[in-house]
Amino acid sequence: LTLSPAFDGAVAEYTAETTNATNAITVAPLVSKANVSIDADGTPVANGEAVTWSTGENIVTIKVTNGTTTKTYTVVVTKS
Repeated sequence: LTLSPAFDGAVAEYTAETTNATNAITVAPLVSKANVSIDADGTPVANGEAVTWSTGENIVTIKVTNGTTTKTYTVVVTKS
């Protein structure tokens, strides 16, 4: 999927569109020691695991923790 706007660590909210039933969500933190947790519509998703999108809006929440700092990103994935 292509994020809109393009990824910028300072931006917390994104959108993406898909027509596929499934897509893998893969997050690559810029800091190798950072921990990543992913949630798609309330269901935890392992990094690299495929998600089955529902028609309409799907909310993906990505939390990146580096030491005591946590940043949360939200992606609204719309499946047509």
